[in-house]
Amino acid sequence: MSYQTLNAACIVETLLRLEHRIGERFPGSSLAAVCRELIGMAETVQQRSVAIASPHYVLRAALFLVIAAGLAGLLFVAFKVNVQVGTVEIFSVFQGVEAAMNIVVLSGAMLFFLVSLETRIKRRRSLSDLHRFRSIAHVIDMHQLTKDPSTILGGGTPTASSPKRTMSRFELTRYLNYCSEMLSLSNKLAALYAQHLPDPVIIDAVNDIEDLTTNLCNKIWQKITILDTGRAL
Repeated sequence: MSYQTLNAACIVETLLRLEHRIGERFPGSSLAAVCRELIGMAETVQQRSVAIASPHYVLRAALFLVIAAGLAGLLFVAFKVNVQVGTVEIFSVFQGVEAAMNIVVLSGAMLFFLVSLETRIKRRRSLSDLHRFRSIAHVIDMHQLTKDPSTILGGGTPTASSPKRTMSRFELTRYLNYCSEMLSLSNKLAALYAQHLPDPVIIDAVNDIEDLTTNLCNKIWQKITILDTGRAL
């Protein structure tokens, strides 16, 4: 086993264990359902990230055809040019050079288009998948949004519109910790795309997801710290 790259199978195994932990601690909770959704995404992310990073053979074939056509055009022009001394022959040489330059420019433009097209296709597919991890990170954050430690430490009177808070201090700490773990694992799944396709745009998108999940985890750990401080007091 390599310890220099992320292993999707190990991430899935960790998520399955996390789902069992959430289900055993909070049976029937929606957080467990979110974890199952994340597991479904994780089970396909390895195949999808590898498939996206693999060569697009149709475009590669078109690329070779363009190169072959360009070389054939240059050879045709070279054989047609008459290099004998004379006014007409020199004029023919100039025409041949101009034709060769046109072939080179057109072939280069076509090559650039095909190469950039493959990159754009891979980027679009990767960014579409990465958007799902950004969305589920916000879903996880919504689940911890109402888990306020002040309701346990402060003992305030709830209003009619207050959400039901039945967790003990220990249960609330575990719930917040589960949310933090799910955010961290979401980030690791997103990082698989940058691992298989080290494109600058994809790396920036993965870094944005990492920043998002890190900031959300910091909010969660602030709550956990408040709970631990209150327990110490």
